[in-house]
Amino acid sequence: MDRYQQLMIGNGFLVIVMSMFAGFMLGFGLIGGLELYPGKIVAMPYYGTAEGWARAHSGGLTNGLLVLAVAWALPMIPLSEKMRKITAWGFIYIAWANTVFYWAGNASGSRALSFGDNPLGASNLLGAVGFGMAFVGAFLIVYLLCYAAIKILRSA
Repeated sequence: MDRYQQLMIGNGFLVIVMSMFAGFMLGFGLIGGLELYPGKIVAMPYYGTAEGWARAHSGGLTNGLLVLAVAWALPMIPLSEKMRKITAWGFIYIAWANTVFYWAGNASGSRALSFGDNPLGASNLLGAVGFGMAFVGAFLIVYLLCYAAIKILRSA
């Protein structure tokens, strides 16, 4: 296993850990806190909505698994060393950018879907950061996936 695969796997696991933390936030939102023992729920502070945390929980897991899948496939993609590096760091960026997007979206009325206010609500700094990171990641993932697919298909 090469260094890029190790970096991707480590980051993929950490993104999945963040998705598990989002699952705690989801639970707090659904039942109003943390159950210490049957029938005893202690209020836990959280922000956002249960729906937003459900997206952060499932989306984070999906992004972490995506990075793991690409790490597994990386040796089978005929890429130059430079493109291997760009692909590895690109997918690491994408996973973390989407994680920031989900978490920041819960802290912004705009759900981090625009830089400014939108029909969902008012934006704030976190919403703008989340949107900006995910916006770059959206174009990057399309480019990297298409580039790898073309390289694989041409070598087949």
